[in-house]
Amino acid sequence: MKNSALIEALLFSRPEPWTILELAKATSLGGQQISDALAELEAALSGGRGLVLMRAGDTITLGTHPEASAVLEKLAKEDLSKPLSKASIETLSIVMYGDEVTRGKIDYIRGVNSGFILRSLLVRGLIERKPYPRDRKKFMYVPTIALLATLGAERVEALPEYARIHGEIAKAALGSETMEENNGDASEIRPA
Repeated sequence: MKNSALIEALLFSRPEPWTILELAKATSLGGQQISDALAELEAALSGGRGLVLMRAGDTITLGTHPEASAVLEKLAKEDLSKPLSKASIETLSIVMYGDEVTRGKIDYIRGVNSGFILRSLLVRGLIERKPYPRDRKKFMYVPTIALLATLGAERVEALPEYARIHGEIAKAALGSETMEENNGDASEIRPA
């Protein structure tokens, strides 16, 4: 596989941006190889494609082409008016009842990639992303004040059956931090 294709796959694999250092670590490529691969990918995407390479300093991600924004905005508004899916409710429950909930922890508990669901919940204003206290490169997700107000709870501990569900989420998350430390290698650790 070409370096540019590998980087494209990595950028596509998660909704959060990658840094040059993270790409180098994930691919074992040198800085010049990463730069060359990004230039090649950017050139390939510039030919009237629906995706573009977005850069902010040393942070890189894939984004949709600006000319598609009107159609995407219309679809997003339609999506926001729909009821939450079962997967969204499941993810939202983990965020509301869990402690220091990272995307890795959510993925581990659910057994699937939750990036798009998290993005949808963020856009709806139901959750927010905060810096993870033990690792500056990670984020944790928490329910918004607006969500708690909608549910009639002044704090998460006031949610129905908080102690029981909180304990179940904590048990289900055992091993998720080990998996994240092993660079997300889920082949060695399986959810309970």
